[in-house]
Amino acid sequence: MKDMKRLSPKEEALMTIVWRMQKAFAKEIREALPNPKPHINTVATMLRRLSDKGFLRYEDFGATYRYTAAVSQQEYQKKVIKPLLKGLFGNSIKNAVAFFAQEEEISPDELREIIKMIEKKKG
Repeated sequence: MKDMKRLSPKEEALMTIVWRMQKAFAKEIREALPNPKPHINTVATMLRRLSDKGFLRYEDFGATYRYTAAVSQQEYQKKVIKPLLKGLFGNSIKNAVAFFAQEEEISPDELREIIKMIEKKKG
């Protein structure tokens, strides 16, 4: 998807469920949502909109549809995070990590894990 825009928090919640389940019917997606759960018609409408936007595919099973992701979670994160990184942190991963470290949102163990991931990718 070329011009991917950030989804609303409710749309992201639905996509997160679809990414996790891989294939799901609207009823299953609704059941995976936290309480209070929206009406099934609301979920179905949001799923149809996500499909119209190109985020979901669906298979027609007569009276219902089974949804799968048309955009991977990794692809979505990449398209959404890069502009945020550029705008908020001067396109610097270091600045972003430093921000989270100063805000105590990331632990030393998590930082070590990130370093291992980087070293593994380079090696």
